[in-house]
Amino acid sequence: MDLTNLHPGSEVDGFRVGEKIHEGGMAALYRVEREGGEFPMLMKVPRLEFGSHPSCYVGFEVEQMILETLTGPHVPRWVTRGSLEDTPYLVMEYVEGRSLHEYAESAPLPAEEAARLVAALATAVHDLHRQEVIHLDIKPANALYRPDGRAVLVDFGLARHGHFPDLVEEEFHKPVGTSAYISPEQVMGNRDNPRSDLFALGVILYQLCTGRLPFGEPTTLGGFRRRLFLDPVPPRVWVPGLPGWMQEIILHCLEIEAGKRYATAAQVAFDLTHPNDVPLSGRAARLKRAGLPVIVRRWWRSLRTKPGMSAVPTAHLAQAPQILVAFDPGSGQEELRREILAAVRRATVADANCRIMCATVLEPDISTEQETGHELVNSLYTQRLVELHHWAAELHLPAHRLRFHVLEGTDAAATLVEYARQNHVDQIIMGARGSSALRRILGSVSARVVAEAPCTVTVVRPPRSHQ
Repeated sequence: MDLTNLHPGSEVDGFRVGEKIHEGGMAALYRVEREGGEFPMLMKVPRLEFGSHPSCYVGFEVEQMILETLTGPHVPRWVTRGSLEDTPYLVMEYVEGRSLHEYAESAPLPAEEAARLVAALATAVHDLHRQEVIHLDIKPANALYRPDGRAVLVDFGLARHGHFPDLVEEEFHKPVGTSAYISPEQVMGNRDNPRSDLFALGVILYQLCTGRLPFGEPTTLGGFRRRLFLDPVPPRVWVPGLPGWMQEIILHCLEIEAGKRYATAAQVAFDLTHPNDVPLSGRAARLKRAGLPVIVRRWWRSLRTKPGMSAVPTAHLAQAPQILVAFDPGSGQEELRREILAAVRRATVADANCRIMCATVLEPDISTEQETGHELVNSLYTQRLVELHHWAAELHLPAHRLRFHVLEGTDAAATLVEYARQNHVDQIIMGARGSSALRRILGSVSARVVAEAPCTVTVVRPPRSHQ
């Protein structure tokens, strides 16, 4: 069946074609519906006529292969596909919402709005990586936002699945991707590193905050390769009022060496939603590019560097877990404090890229509704925060691997579980309360966290006396 010239009212395998909503060099997009359809749908018809670029064929195969495996709110729901030989098309959910491209057209945006948009996008990227997929073509045109603010990634024609053959790499022997957003390692031919997607997040943040692209839109291999040794102009040069925490995050994402970037998209999302907790390094105050000697060293290294291999996405994430350490630093239980410290030390040795989130729950009481009560809460909040910092100092970890939070809530277990869910926590380490009449009546906080948490929970107890 000829799908090159569909018009409203046409029927394709039971789908009634509606308006054409987009046509590009690779594919045309149509609204479609069918009897019993539960949500709006979109038909994507690739341009596969004689003379089409080989990437059209490869992109169609890759997208249908990967999209069928993906689930969750951050990708369009999969419906079906036609055969490549007879009626090539893909049908998926039509996501009703604004694209990031629309927001980018209004750049520069306030830092807070850019942070909100990219935090949602980073959450979507993290979910994608958990499903073994690296997108490798993240850009504003490929990100949509549902009405509830959740980001959706689209267009998986250049994506890489950790357990499938890489058809794109087999077909092409040059950098593949959108020139403004492609990472240095992609330029070198490495399509296996999840941190390539984090580089694209940094480019998007830079673009939203400054209205400029950090590396332009090169069209030659020489232009692509400049990002192997030349770092971008710091964004505060263009926007002097940009907060230091935002420049810190942007330049951290845009590090030339993948190993110096954030370890996971979850870490990017966390810092964008907790800007006051971002430790500022020299990146935050930088107002010029690296000097000539540094650039020359990078250039020389780029000539000798060969494409490397990286683990599949979930194996990479497993090496950089987010660990929530939950306890009451003011409880006076010294033995328990030491045991929790030992458990966290073991975790940091096992996972050198893990991030430790130290948290405690402050339960307000009726007296805090009064003015003096508010002052008391502020005093307790500060005291708990200082105690958390003091406890963590014994871990001897660099600042970028630590975060501290005093959470407020009347239900400690529910507060911890919700924090873990919102911040993509991979493991919770917490102490068990000692036996008491109150514990027997109200139940154990740790038992509830174990039952309700979306991740692994390790409950630490002090050694019992054998007397």
